[in-house]
Amino acid sequence: MLEEFKRYIIENDLFKAEEKLLLAVSGGIDSIVMTDLFIKTGYDIAIAHCNFKLRGAESDRDEAFVKRVAGGYRIPFHSVMFDTTGYAAEKGISIQMAARELRYRWFEEIRSRNGYDYIVLAHNMNDNIETFLINLTRGTGIAGLTGIKPKYRKLIRPILFASRNTIVQYSRLNKIKFREDKSNSDTKYTRNKIRHTILPLFREINPSFDSTITETAIRLGEINEIVTSYIAGIRQKSTLIKGDKVIIRLRELKDLAPKSTILYELFRPFGVIPGQTDDLIRLTEGKTGSQLYTRTSRLLKNRNEILILPFEPDQEKYFEIQSPDDFRKLPEFSSAEIKKVTKNFRIPDKDKIACLDAGKITFPMVIRKWAHGDFFFPLGMKSRKKLSDYFIDKKYSLPEKEQQLILESDGKIAWIIGERIDNRFRVTSATKKVIIIKSTGK
Repeated sequence: MLEEFKRYIIENDLFKAEEKLLLAVSGGIDSIVMTDLFIKTGYDIAIAHCNFKLRGAESDRDEAFVKRVAGGYRIPFHSVMFDTTGYAAEKGISIQMAARELRYRWFEEIRSRNGYDYIVLAHNMNDNIETFLINLTRGTGIAGLTGIKPKYRKLIRPILFASRNTIVQYSRLNKIKFREDKSNSDTKYTRNKIRHTILPLFREINPSFDSTITETAIRLGEINEIVTSYIAGIRQKSTLIKGDKVIIRLRELKDLAPKSTILYELFRPFGVIPGQTDDLIRLTEGKTGSQLYTRTSRLLKNRNEILILPFEPDQEKYFEIQSPDDFRKLPEFSSAEIKKVTKNFRIPDKDKIACLDAGKITFPMVIRKWAHGDFFFPLGMKSRKKLSDYFIDKKYSLPEKEQQLILESDGKIAWIIGERIDNRFRVTSATKKVIIIKSTGK
């Protein structure tokens, strides 16, 4: 196994000999065997251990055991204790998901803080097969059937080549001590149910099932590279990026087939899951204003486009402005000042700057989001206009309308911020003082 380990590292270009590695070690057979292999090859390593406090004193004994292993070989040791149950309850997620989020976040903190080049994980061939079947049962695209990657960003998995039987044999041959996690045999967990109940049936049907699935995952990985390249070409033709907003132009997708597969792969980076594919098709064919929410994004139909925005809980904006100085406290404004009107005064001619008659302004002023039913008197007009009609005329998208702020004085709209002032607050020949407000355009 040691020679295979060395060869696997080289063939997959996992890391360079001089690089520093942070080993994630639970104390179980996989991570302890992996540690032994690294010790025998002489690489520069450190050990990181997470105590999730899920098994009482057993969790503490796991931590003490891993610490003794590190101390025995004089390997740098990092450990952390998590309130995993509390975190899961706070986030409304499963214990397994909570433990995953907590450990990966902490591993990266330790890696970057201490200058380690990679985080090393002890996933083996059986983990890969189990992940394949879990994704298959939940529904997934091609990428979900390609298995676990040996190297992904700062994560490397150098014993993916080894089956669990190989690891057990190595530990017996080398008399390696490790900790048994009794929860690994509890079939209430999906992975354990597949490991102990489903996989034995597959192996009974096909004794070579493990190698067959592994080879299939490799072939699907190669197919996924072809699909990824094809989708990248479509994405390049159809996508525009404006700030934190992504725009997909639907006319570029009109004649593509098979539509559901292409749409899924195209929108997958924005949190779309297989179960949302039908909803995604309905969105692309729906009317302006139709929406679809994913785990990470908000997808919005706007004419012949899909707008993709970060999904964030709506936060109402409402500010009271007691004096011109208060404008500068807000990120939407760069300055505000009151000036006397002199003979040489000129009104700034820019959308982002409002020049209002200070004598017609009443403090406190209010900054808020617009609401249906709002109206104003556009500069130069004596009749009022609904803001909703103004936005239609200006071809505002729904997100632009939702984010538009207004400046209000004594219950009257003085300025559609960054756009147009109200005629009632315009500067006239009788104006003595003006207030000039500069918007940042945010």
